Order: sequence, then structure tokens, then C-alpha cells
Amino acid sequence: METDRLQIRTLAPCLGAVIAVEVLWRAGLGVILGHPMMTLGAVRLLQAGLIILIVFIRQKRLASIGLSLKGLPPGIKKGCIWSAGFGLLVLLGGLLVYVMGINPLSLIHTPLPADPGHVLPFFIVGGLIGPLTEEIFFRGILYGFFRRWGALTAILLSTLVFVLAHPVFPSIPIPQVVGGLLFALAYEVEKNLMAPITIHSLGNMAIFGLSFISQRGWVP
Repeated sequence: METDRLQIRTLAPCLGAVIAVEVLWRAGLGVILGHPMMTLGAVRLLQAGLIILIVFIRQKRLASIGLSLKGLPPGIKKGCIWSAGFGLLVLLGGLLVYVMGINPLSLIHTPLPADPGHVLPFFIVGGLIGPLTEEIFFRGILYGFFRRWGALTAILLSTLVFVLAHPVFPSIPIPQVVGGLLFALAYEVEKNLMAPITIHSLGNMAIFGLSFISQRGWVP
């Protein structure tokens, strides 16, 4: 498949660009630009833009990371179908956990900003910009590179890096593990990066929404 063709000459500069931007941001760029959440959004968009530029220069086309203009609508549609199916499984699993005496929201709760004015930027960055950049990097770049050693290896390795990149330890990163496996599997099946981008975005929005109503005491 087209996404098997990502080469080290593309991986290396993409990885370097992501790390360089991340280091500059953590070295104090956020203080210079002001609003931390909007700064994070700008950082993630810059990383995504650099990756796309590098891939286009090195590979001459974005199909090597599962992106194309004609693939946008079907990719989003497939992503919505996957999200609906997975959402139903999560609902059934949540009911089972609840019957066992465990609050299912405690397993996926995400702390939201205390300042009401920061909640909307949090949803925009965490629910839209973050998933876009993460899928371009973890699935488009890393999965595409690991895929040369087979689908199972690519799924496991890209998920491992995805989990380690999220500061969730020492707790068990259930959403990251399940999400990483799901996003990689959807990418493998659909061969379209918009599918995992859509699933990731809708999943984050759902988690944030449930955390929002839980944090305000609207559900027990």
C-alpha cells in the first residue's frame, strides 16, 4: 500500500523538526507568546505544517502518509462510522463497569482548566488541533515507517510511542493504550489518515465533554 513507502530520509527530518519545536516551546516560547493553551495550539500546528512540508518535499506527495484531497470526505465518513461502533462498545463496557460498582468516568476523566475562559481553547486545541498533529506524526509518520515490518509490529510500536509521549504515568494509561491501538488499526484498514484523525478528535471531544459535566456535578 502507498503508506508502506515512508523512508528514513523522510522520518529523520520530521522527527528532528518535531523535537526542535518541542524543545523551543518548553524552553520558554510559551511565556513569550502569552496564553499557554493557544501557544500549545500554535506549536502543534507548526509541527503539523513542518511534517507536511517535509513529506511533500521528500516523497513528492502526501499519499505516503495517507492524506489526499479526494480522500478527505470518505476518510471522515469512515472515521465517524468507526467512532459510532467504538462508542457503542464503550457505552456497553461503561454500563458493565458501573454494575461492578466502579464509576466509569473515573477511568477516562481529564482535568479541565479551572478558568471558564480557558475551557473553549482547551476543547479546540485538545479536541481538534492536537488529534490532527498527533495522527500526522504517530500514524502518518511513525506507523508508516514501522509498517515495513508488518502491520502488527507497526500497530504495537506506534501505540507504544504514542503512550510514552503522554505524561499519564504512574497510572495505567487506558485511554491512550486503547486509543493508540484503535487509531492504528483504523489507519491500517482504511489506508486513509482522516479516519484515525476523525476518531481521535471525536473521542477527545467525548472525553472532555463527559469530564466537563462530571466536574460540574451534573452527573453522580
